[in-house]
Amino acid sequence: MKIVILSANPKLYSTKRLIEAGEKRNHEMAVVNHTKCVLQIEKKNPIIVYQGTRLEGVDAVIPRIGASVTFFGAAVVRQFEMQKIFTAVESQALVKSRDKLRSLQLLSRAGLGMPKTVFSNYTKDTEAVVSLIDSKPIILKLLEGTQGLGVILAETKKAAESVLEAFNGLEARVVLQEFIEEAKGADLRAFVVDGKVVGAMKRQAKEGEFRSNLHRGGSAELINLSDEEEDAAIKAARVMGLGIAGVDMLQSSRGPLILEVNSSPGLEGIENATGKDIANQIIRYVERHI
Repeated sequence: MKIVILSANPKLYSTKRLIEAGEKRNHEMAVVNHTKCVLQIEKKNPIIVYQGTRLEGVDAVIPRIGASVTFFGAAVVRQFEMQKIFTAVESQALVKSRDKLRSLQLLSRAGLGMPKTVFSNYTKDTEAVVSLIDSKPIILKLLEGTQGLGVILAETKKAAESVLEAFNGLEARVVLQEFIEEAKGADLRAFVVDGKVVGAMKRQAKEGEFRSNLHRGGSAELINLSDEEEDAAIKAARVMGLGIAGVDMLQSSRGPLILEVNSSPGLEGIENATGKDIANQIIRYVERHI
């Protein structure tokens, strides 16, 4: 098969591992920078032009779309779908997962646990909004933030009001979430492929830091999920319509609480922590669906 990886950087660990795993299984692997594609749209003839040449003969696509180019990246994935080519992450699911507020609403409707979250439309009554969160401290998150960026810990309600007021003044979309003390600065990342958890790790924030992201200096170790945690991860990926997903959650006294469902989860952290060949699992998933 000819499998195209949509990636803006062929040197990234995840991209290189997918190429390696695909070639080991005798597939023709190609990296296409989706930001450089040109889409030609006409009646029943969707065409993708890359580096001056029409892309043809593609059997499957594995999207690795960065958050900053979601709009155009999803359009490229959609163009492949219009050609009846299998995409490991569907365009609609990609867009859904990148809208954090919509994601939380969908997960809530599905009955999945999550930290109490509050969102408003640039309200001036910040005191009333902050009062809806019972915990202290309070987490504030930019809706567009990734890899722990745009996440703030407000130690007091007054501090949370000040931060919220500042964000509102900048017309930056932000949600407030309760702080889960028993998580102790750690979260879980479950890697779901084709409806199964193929690897899981526990990420621990470094000392003096509350964000457990590996990009923020956190550490990761292998963990065996409980049945409840595994079921929650699988259900969250299914609700978002994702065949490949990184499901982030917290351990709490009331069960697993979903933080986010990532449609382009990195492979480096999970493979190093678990020792598992996750890239191979993704290639096999593509094979099953061709």
